Amino acid sequence: MKIIIDSESFDPWKVLEEHQKAQADLAGQYGATAVFVGTMRDFNEGDDVSEMFLEHYPGMTERHLENICLQATGEYQLLDSLVVHRVGTIKPNEPIVLVAVWTAHRKQAFEACREIMEDLKSKAPFWKKEQLNDGQDRWVEKNTRGY
Repeated sequence: MKIIIDSESFDPWKVLEEHQKAQADLAGQYGATAVFVGTMRDFNEGDDVSEMFLEHYPGMTERHLENICLQATGEYQLLDSLVVHRVGTIKPNEPIVLVAVWTAHRKQAFEACREIMEDLKSKAPFWKKEQLNDGQDRWVEKNTRGY
């Protein structure tokens, strides 16, 4: 399990490739890898958005993400998991989050990846402030499951 929270932009596919290479001891054990990459949209709630500032609570956020992954490991028999999440200023089309899981079977991989992402989105201690194209800013209030 690896959790990364960073203010720098990242290439999710490069991070995924590097992580998988580093986990060479798992080769042959997993039959499925499920991946979710979330990027920033340039709109929300009917308004054009120019950027977003994402805050977190250091220490607490990492522990929360670790707990999500540990719970999924027990429930879905994960062999490995990776969560990368941006903080700071994010522009449209930049990756915000990467969730990847490795399991023996695809059903477990799909379900675990979705469960980690849904919990992260709805419960993890992150706060988003959007900068609208008209110059206004606002805190995002609707971080609910399934959005």
